[in-house]
Amino acid sequence: MRSSIAAIAAILVLSAPAVAAAAPVRSTAAKSAEPSIETMKRLVKELSSDAYEGRAPGSAGEEKTLALLSAEFAKLGLKPGNKGSWFQDVPLVEITAKNVSALSFTGGKSSVTAAYGPEMVVGTYRTTEKHIELKDSPVVFVGYGINAPEKGWNDYAGLDVRGKTVIILVNDPDYETQGLTGPFNGRAMTYYGRWTYKYEEAARQGAAAAIIVHDTVPAAYGWNVVQSSWTGAQHVADSANGNAGQSQAIGWVQKDKAAALFASAGLNLDAQMAAAKKPGFKAVPLTGVTANVSFDNDLRKHSSKNVVALLPGKARPDEYVLYSAHWDHLGHCQAAPDGDDICNGAVDNATGTAALVALAQANVKAGPTDRSQVFLAVTGEESGLLGSAYYGANPVFPFAKTVGGVNMDALSVAGLAKNVVVIGKGKSQLDAYLDRALAAQGRVATDEPTPEKGYYYRSDHFSFAKHGLPMLYFEGGEDLVKGGTAAGMAAAEDYTKNRYHGPKDEYDPNWDWTGVLADLKLYYAVGRDLATTSDWPNWVEGDEFRAIRDKDRAGK
Repeated sequence: MRSSIAAIAAILVLSAPAVAAAAPVRSTAAKSAEPSIETMKRLVKELSSDAYEGRAPGSAGEEKTLALLSAEFAKLGLKPGNKGSWFQDVPLVEITAKNVSALSFTGGKSSVTAAYGPEMVVGTYRTTEKHIELKDSPVVFVGYGINAPEKGWNDYAGLDVRGKTVIILVNDPDYETQGLTGPFNGRAMTYYGRWTYKYEEAARQGAAAAIIVHDTVPAAYGWNVVQSSWTGAQHVADSANGNAGQSQAIGWVQKDKAAALFASAGLNLDAQMAAAKKPGFKAVPLTGVTANVSFDNDLRKHSSKNVVALLPGKARPDEYVLYSAHWDHLGHCQAAPDGDDICNGAVDNATGTAALVALAQANVKAGPTDRSQVFLAVTGEESGLLGSAYYGANPVFPFAKTVGGVNMDALSVAGLAKNVVVIGKGKSQLDAYLDRALAAQGRVATDEPTPEKGYYYRSDHFSFAKHGLPMLYFEGGEDLVKGGTAAGMAAAEDYTKNRYHGPKDEYDPNWDWTGVLADLKLYYAVGRDLATTSDWPNWVEGDEFRAIRDKDRAGK
């Protein structure tokens, strides 16, 4: 994803016009079945057990996960989807930073040092360098680190950062806007606001190092998430040149350390952050200040795997509906106070992985549909959507022949909600399919309450959308039947603070599965409609992915 996204970064102008698509007509011969919560409970409990060690790519936990999923699909009578194999190889490199020094800034009024773990994290995308040494690298503040020609915005204008360390702010310049209008779509994050983009652009500019300032609100999560996600083994897509064009070092630094750094250069961080929000911002060198950090890398090349299962269609088997979810999680991670260092990933994303099996099971019970259905469990989502990006670049089933699909990531176990939150609501005609299913349940679709968090660019549907494939992604809503929005927001906040990307995202036998079942029925209904209709839903007019889809379908 990190390299291929550059090709479309210039057209990432978010829009959300109203969907004007007729409700899909489902075949009168279609049957229905209900996804099994018992299947969900059994598989989530198994996948998130300590025996799977957090399901890190390239680990024993991956082997167990692949064996379990392929056995479950085979038991249901599905076919191996990739030319007779259940698997699609995804070339990766595992990089584990060792002997990490502190990140030090010298040459200012006083030296500033940030310790690895509690105050900063650092790593590299370069997959052949066993030792990284950043020494006396001049430091430059580049605001939000955005180069968006179509918006007339370039934080790197007139700047040569080769050999230098750039300090970058997370999110977009207008993320604090209350509405959805502004140079970067106001409150709704664009891809320019994602940390992945920041590193990509810094590398294109030739920066030796790129360090993002962590700030909880615009980042959408606390430092605990950064620390657990960035320490330990990391996974990077392999390439012929070992990602030689990437920056030597990339990472994050706590905001208070960034403030001390700016003060050492005679600058005020808050004032510079305010200036960076305004059009015409010019990068600010931290005169005389240089950055230093070093670390060793343990490197291991390996092929992780996507799981591809096929339920053949009976009338148009060469047309496909795609269901996706990521099976991976973080493996061993930053230990909790009780010493538990396994990030089990029960909600994120054993729930979505189990849902693939439960939906396949329901579709088998209901009988074959006109179109084929593909159940795709991808690897490397937690490392930057690596498995879905690889499938996007190397689709087993051509996107021109794939009608659309649904993506499932972290199903809500907070209970039944009156609504679902659609990530990217209004972008595609798939909304009409969801609205039909919701009406049958007496529920509604709502916009994202926190569009500034950029969820549209944080899960695997994005890897397929950027290749033109309409994908629907929604989450359980926060307006709970029991307790309303107050209870829903409290549950979401508790999960983000105490379990998300941490060792306590574990299976709980006391979970409320009513919301999961209701949402599974929605995924089932949408997928079943797509698999029985003869329609080809598209992105709405004006959406950034519409032209890609139109071109693909025209040359089908």
